[in-house]
Amino acid sequence: MATPANLALDGGDPRMEKNPGEYALDHGHEAGLKNGFSIEAAHVHNDTSILFEEYLHYAEITRAEERAYEGTTISRKEPFSLGGLIKNRFSKGHQHTINATVDGNQIVTNHNDWTTVTDVEWRQASRATRTASWGTVFFLITTDILGPSAAPWAFANTGYGPGVALYTAFGLMASISGWYVWGVFMQTDSDRYPLRDFGQAFFRVYGQGMRHVINVLQSVQMIMLVAVLILSEGGKASQISIGRNGANGNGLCFVICLLIIALLGMVLGQIRTLQRFGWLANFSVLTTVAVAFIAIGLSATDPPNYATMWASFGATVNVPFGEVNFPDGTAASHIPIRTFAGTPPYGYASGGVGFLGSFQGINNIIYAYGGAMLFFNLLAEMRNPWDFWKGMIVADIFIYLVYMFFGIFQYSYQGQYTFSSAIQSTTPFNYRTAGNVLAIIGGLIAAALYGNIGIKVIYNNVLMELFHFPPLTSKKGKLLWVVVVPVYWSVAYIIATAVPNIGDISSLVGAFCIGNFTYTFPALLKLGFDIKKGAMLPEEHFDEATKKYIRLDGGFKRFWRGYKKTFLLSTLNILYFLASLVVCGLGCYAAIMALISAFGAGGTTATHFSCTSPFAG
Repeated sequence: MATPANLALDGGDPRMEKNPGEYALDHGHEAGLKNGFSIEAAHVHNDTSILFEEYLHYAEITRAEERAYEGTTISRKEPFSLGGLIKNRFSKGHQHTINATVDGNQIVTNHNDWTTVTDVEWRQASRATRTASWGTVFFLITTDILGPSAAPWAFANTGYGPGVALYTAFGLMASISGWYVWGVFMQTDSDRYPLRDFGQAFFRVYGQGMRHVINVLQSVQMIMLVAVLILSEGGKASQISIGRNGANGNGLCFVICLLIIALLGMVLGQIRTLQRFGWLANFSVLTTVAVAFIAIGLSATDPPNYATMWASFGATVNVPFGEVNFPDGTAASHIPIRTFAGTPPYGYASGGVGFLGSFQGINNIIYAYGGAMLFFNLLAEMRNPWDFWKGMIVADIFIYLVYMFFGIFQYSYQGQYTFSSAIQSTTPFNYRTAGNVLAIIGGLIAAALYGNIGIKVIYNNVLMELFHFPPLTSKKGKLLWVVVVPVYWSVAYIIATAVPNIGDISSLVGAFCIGNFTYTFPALLKLGFDIKKGAMLPEEHFDEATKKYIRLDGGFKRFWRGYKKTFLLSTLNILYFLASLVVCGLGCYAAIMALISAFGAGGTTATHFSCTSPFAG
């Protein structure tokens, strides 16, 4: 039986540095290098002396070599088939030939410094861990983004027409943002200077300050996502414990249900290597789709879960939803189901009244498309990043169709009584319990994935940089992982128990975190990238002798020239950036006001750090 320590100590991680010396070189500690020179250690990721144009130069070389390499191997590829795609998903991927010495997770040569490393060795070291295909990316994007559970609730707060329009518009813009991320990666990532995450991308375009801002916000988003999933899956566990028709009253103490989920997450989170999440990602997609079909099947044949809606959104007639839909102040006094083509009238949107309710729906739609933040990480693992757009487009279309079908179908049958977690809107105990169990399994996998990445962002950019913790690839680092994981999940647990309202806290996370990483930041990144690239002059060049780019000017003059050269696209991206900020700001306001209302008089029956379950009618 595997222990947490065994899981943590086993294997390497393609998103983490393979050699402790890489961190030493990144921070000027060359004396810390041991056992000779590691090629990968010479990839200096955050060196402010490297100019933006130098990243472009090496990226152009790498992309050309990738094109040539794929062109010579294309004839040996098997024809596309669904079976081949699934088989490939479970394979280790294409392995590049490595001539350098492979020692554990390190690729080492006898070179004493980077100046004597050949271009071939640079290329081999960089591509050694890039094995993912576009089919793999499709599954990972789908695992990361697909979450149709809240789609019916989004329609319940917006109505049919606005819901379809918003899902379509935000889905299209999310695809554009993904296209931006792919474009920036293709032109700034190279074998010599690999690009691994959002923070590094902003560092190359905007500098060190923006890198820190992005890393902090990414850390906040990841821990909030884990907290939301603890709350969501803990709620399902609570609903199971209540029993058929409330036979067990309040069931197991609500905070204990959340604690159980957090403890399971601490164990699952000990899987340090993302390769080991591969088959789990497949299973997560299957459970998500299975739960969706169970929910819509039950919604078509059985009444909604009135008790859950009453306890979560309308426990008294002092709030609009309770006043309109439960006029006698009890779950049994519910009025008939109603659906609306446009915005629901007063009292029929469980997320709030008017603007507030509509924006709760918008926040959940924003939440539904969140995933651009991980695109750099996925691209960094692809053997041929030219194919990324295939996985992204197929995933986006699949996700959009699932949201449309699932959201409209269940809303049509449950109307205003659609809960923020679709399976919990259903009433047949046995089927709902089966759906809840599957959803808990899938949710735990997603939470472990978010936690895995979130912990690495904090570990690399805070613990290693500021407190000089050892790299995670070292033995001490792997042991520290065993300790850091429970601490991280404990913080997420405290957040979940402090704000036990899944619909509104999801809206807040969607507006503040996911919305910015999906829409605001890609627009800002693309804007800066285009301006810097547009400012380059024909007379400027890369000096092969000094390995430096020769600029002829700088400052505002250079910035203004770049903006004028890319005027149309840059102006559109400025508008895109500002519009995204406004939507996210309004979404935060709506979510905060909804939380205030929910925990005020007559709102949810659950309170912070309380045993009372919001699912006990």
